[in-house]
Amino acid sequence: MLFGVGFVSLEEWKNPPFMSQNTLDYERLVDGALKGVVRDALALAARRGLPGAHHFYVTFKTTHPGVEISEALHGRYPDEMTIVLQHQFWGLEANEDAFEVTLSFFGVSERLKVPYAALTAFVDPSVKFGLQFRAGSTAPVAAQATSASKAAEAKPAEPKAPPAAAEAAPAEPVDKIVSLDSFRKK
Repeated sequence: MLFGVGFVSLEEWKNPPFMSQNTLDYERLVDGALKGVVRDALALAARRGLPGAHHFYVTFKTTHPGVEISEALHGRYPDEMTIVLQHQFWGLEANEDAFEVTLSFFGVSERLKVPYAALTAFVDPSVKFGLQFRAGSTAPVAAQATSASKAAEAKPAEPKAPPAAAEAAPAEPVDKIVSLDSFRKK
């Protein structure tokens, strides 16, 4: 059977053989591309610092394989944690499969390692941009502005500096949400 070059029977046209198999997992491909945006943004921040008012809220599953956080942090955040990369973070490294960063929690420096597969949300409120991912899945969630806005408005899991120096999240909504549902047939 050749599409565009030869002829196909009416039966092959109605039920192409390749359609019965999930040969191309588009959700996984799109998920990888979207998490690549996060990886690239973190890599740029690691090399050049954060320009202007840019800052990141990164939410991840603390129980995901490959996540490395202290027992104390895991005890406080047994399921999910949001960190803020803005003014006080050190040693940011964005590798192919994970990122690492040192943050201060109540005056104690902690090194975190987070695989991109553990991410559930990434928001840069300065430009009203956000991505949301299905927890424990490789497919992005149908994100709505309200849910991403909640992620942007959420207080970070722990302050990066002593509470007096911690900054509050902006209250403006996140407008640029990437959703796969807008491309799916209903």
